[in-house]
Amino acid sequence: MISGGPESRPADTPQTRSSAFRLAYLDPDFMLRKDLRPVRFQLELLKPDLILEEHGIDSTVVVFGSARVPNDGEAEAALAAAEAAHAGDPDDPRLKRALAIARRLATHVRGYAAARRFGQLIAEFSKAHPGRELTIITGGGPGIMEAANRGASEAGVKTAGLNIVLPHEQAPNPYLTPELSFQFYYFALRKMHFLMRARALVAFPGGFGTLDELFETLCLIQTGKSRRMPVLLYDSAFWTRLINFEMLVEEGMISPDDLDLFQFVDDADEAFRIVTDYHLNNPPKRVRRGRV
Repeated sequence: MISGGPESRPADTPQTRSSAFRLAYLDPDFMLRKDLRPVRFQLELLKPDLILEEHGIDSTVVVFGSARVPNDGEAEAALAAAEAAHAGDPDDPRLKRALAIARRLATHVRGYAAARRFGQLIAEFSKAHPGRELTIITGGGPGIMEAANRGASEAGVKTAGLNIVLPHEQAPNPYLTPELSFQFYYFALRKMHFLMRARALVAFPGGFGTLDELFETLCLIQTGKSRRMPVLLYDSAFWTRLINFEMLVEEGMISPDDLDLFQFVDDADEAFRIVTDYHLNNPPKRVRRGRV
């Protein structure tokens, strides 16, 4: 770190007030130039990597899922508001659709509860297996992400989140360990960090973001770019209704063996057993700095 007392400060002159005189890393206008994008890539890769290493985190369980999934209280409030609005104008098709959506979202409360329990189970496993700890890592936002972080936090262990800068600001959920609450600008670098330490991935029901992350992971495993690990799809009814995986095989778009890249689960305890059995029976390959 460069430092100095008042005597080391440059005189206040037109030259020293110019942005050209600023140290490069302290010049935001310079750092945000298009030409500096490769440097920003490197910084966004390196900062979380160093901090996670400093905290001794080298094995994670990634939990994906919708930010819109409510907890019990949120679901009840949203459903009551939708019912009241619809009752005021039952012929309005928009209010009818909003009520139907509120009812569907309310059914996903069980997913919130399952993600919370899964986070708790992973945390308790980590406390019971020093040296083989697993850390829950999510996208850092609300909904399913909050639930998984919440379960781990309530069990008294560290839990991480990888937030992303969005047009509508996404605040980190309150259950993240503050020192492990990161923010990314580039989706690509965020995705790399999801998988760099991953020992398993659990995808709960979600939208475009969840699908994007899930299918990128499956593609990387399929092509050998990422290590083989458990990829679990929680809520088989949701996933089989959403995606016809068998059709991809029938059309020759994927191989029958590709269906073995993932499995459905409908219970948090079942997901926990699959993840921890794999983790205990397949020691992670740790790569330390300074070694090939």
